[in-house]
Amino acid sequence: MMSELVKPTHLARKAVVYIRQSTPHQVVSNQESLRLQYALRQRARELGWHEADIDVIDADLGLSGASAAKRSGFKELVGRVGLSEVGLILSIDVTRLARNCSDWYPLLDICGLRGCLIADRDGVYDPGSANGRLLLGLKGTISELELHTIRSRLTAGLLAKAERGELALNLPAGLMRDPTGAVVKDPDISVQERLGLVFELFQKLGAAAKVMRMLNERGLDLPRRDRRGNFCWARATISSVASILKNPAYAGAFVYGRKRMRAGREGAPKMKAPQPVDEWRIVVKDRYPAYVDWPTYEKINAALKDNRAEYMRIKTRGAPRDGDLLLHGIAWCARCGYKMYVRYKSGGEYVCNHLRSTEGMSACQHVRATPIDAAVADAFLTALAPAELDALSKARRARSQVDAALRTSAERQLERKRYEATLAERQFNRVDPDNRLVAAELERRWEAALNEVRVAEEALARQASPQSGAQNGIGKSLEGKVINLAGRLPQIWDDPATSDARRKALLRCLIDKVILDRGDHDIAVIRIVWRGGAVTRLEVKMRVGSLSKLARGLALCANPKTAADGRSTTQRRVYFQRHRGCPEASSRSPKPRDRQSRSQNLSA
Repeated sequence: MMSELVKPTHLARKAVVYIRQSTPHQVVSNQESLRLQYALRQRARELGWHEADIDVIDADLGLSGASAAKRSGFKELVGRVGLSEVGLILSIDVTRLARNCSDWYPLLDICGLRGCLIADRDGVYDPGSANGRLLLGLKGTISELELHTIRSRLTAGLLAKAERGELALNLPAGLMRDPTGAVVKDPDISVQERLGLVFELFQKLGAAAKVMRMLNERGLDLPRRDRRGNFCWARATISSVASILKNPAYAGAFVYGRKRMRAGREGAPKMKAPQPVDEWRIVVKDRYPAYVDWPTYEKINAALKDNRAEYMRIKTRGAPRDGDLLLHGIAWCARCGYKMYVRYKSGGEYVCNHLRSTEGMSACQHVRATPIDAAVADAFLTALAPAELDALSKARRARSQVDAALRTSAERQLERKRYEATLAERQFNRVDPDNRLVAAELERRWEAALNEVRVAEEALARQASPQSGAQNGIGKSLEGKVINLAGRLPQIWDDPATSDARRKALLRCLIDKVILDRGDHDIAVIRIVWRGGAVTRLEVKMRVGSLSKLARGLALCANPKTAADGRSTTQRRVYFQRHRGCPEASSRSPKPRDRQSRSQNLSA
């Protein structure tokens, strides 16, 4: 069995047997392959090495050879070859060493440089010679191709079943498989109603964080699955609410390829990154029983994406938040075309500083917010006036439906807590009283279940109290009056009880964006882009700091005695004083009560 390639210089160094199997299952089940790899020690003795000079590296058992990133045994082997400690590498096949040419050829280069031989069950090869490198290179290329062939064979059937929607994927809470394999809704009515409540609340509130807060305020948990796939109830979080809203299985769709592997930063492992809806690999609609229809699911995902406050990268508007400025997230600059930020300084402004932050130039423009917000609000209320009665009635019906769903969910949760308390009581009654170790634990569980029942009863009582309806908005005594009377929307808009976030949410129902142009004089141009694509152009008087900034300022400065319109100097002075501030301020200025005081004021 001696080979003519084995020289005394090789025998003076170590012979290393490299052992690897691809998966832990193969390590347990394929014992014959493992025995053949360990038997390579005998092959090394037949080639001339002593038993003491033969080492075995089996640290990579259960790891794939597709990459050397996590294979500490392979890295140790390469390091020892680089230190000229190894004269021969033995493996049952070159596929055991590497199935990736980017890992295989560097090993050949180091072996050829240090004079190390490579042997498998077919023979002994010298990577330093042309023939040996050619044969080893072909074997490495074939092993890499074989890896792709194995993967394609394994995934071909999987993709065929996925295209029919028959691939058995992990199902979220609320969906399960019956004994025949068909997907059905969870038979627990409380689970179905709780998931439906999440979708109803989001369509009413418009933000996942608000849904989470409302559920936690009412003490309503969410059905979840833990890491092992077991069903459980857990406190609502933003991530759990968002995962329910984004899961297409609740819309009845089978989806394969929602996430793809993406390389992280340098040195970081690869991660699964979610893909946009239009980039999902396979989508089969109407495959599962649905909690919401597909158009509603698309609207919910569009709202979730729009709530992300990444104004410059994905051009979203962000979720409506508390703050005096009404156009937060929907104000655009008419000069550079970028979004305008809000600045709560000097009464509030809309500022476009994109060119300043990116190119170091001066700010594009800044506009006072008070007159702009007033003009946009008036235009919104005017546009909504014809449909005001219908909108208020729909809002009342939607609110009553949500309140009924919340109360039903609380009742279901109380019923479930009472069942758990009854079950704990039965378990406690069945235990032997003399077995105090078990009886004490069951008694503790029974007491905890009774406390949870008490908390659920208190939460249900708070929802049934008359103060709960008044705290959430208009009381029940005023609901009928608001619906029966027309023209009440401006009063509701100006009501201090209406939060700024609600005003912004109402505004975004009709308005897509507002484009602002300050102009050079006392007039600001507003272009309101409505949801349907229509555009409304408004002009608003703005505050100026000098006479020349007025629209008629040049004419007033040219003829100090009499302006082109024939007004006197006193009249022009009063005109300037009124237009120097906002129109609302001038209209609220004190007026002389009699003619004498008026004449004294003019003379002054």
